[in-house]
Amino acid sequence: MTGKRLPPPLDESALRDMALRHVARFATSRGKLLSYLKRKIKERGWGGDAPADPDGLADRFVDLGYIDDAGYAVMKSGALARRGYGARRIDQDLRAAGIGEEAREKADVQIASEAWAAADRFARRKRVGPYATAPLDPKQREKAIAAFLRAGHAYAVAQRWVDAPPGEPMMAEEE
Repeated sequence: MTGKRLPPPLDESALRDMALRHVARFATSRGKLLSYLKRKIKERGWGGDAPADPDGLADRFVDLGYIDDAGYAVMKSGALARRGYGARRIDQDLRAAGIGEEAREKADVQIASEAWAAADRFARRKRVGPYATAPLDPKQREKAIAAFLRAGHAYAVAQRWVDAPPGEPMMAEEE
């Protein structure tokens, strides 16, 4: 025996307290909180009188304003765009966080307005296009375009940035 005691099974009060600590500590969405609560119930078991209701608890936190999926989507998409990620990658992260279509409306507008700046930040970080010291050879060019695509940028955007001459500033696309 290792001498390590197992935590007691969860009940309504312990689950609510755990959810409150999680929401207070982390910016989260309803989907992420629900996944966290289900994982904890699975790990520790359930010892409450009534069946576990993580969905009801997550809905209550939304009603109380502890969780705001639309606000989370705007915050998360802005953070990812500042790191240079494109619309596809940001959309994947928001879907993984359980953000629905209606909660993503403001985030989608923000993503579209920051797309050029995000591509610029990504090119700067990868030192390609105007931030390169010399033109890329064909193999390096392929790798740079692949990196842009993995980051969620469109192929045309990736190609434009990667093929830009080193040292010359890029002008934003006219739409």
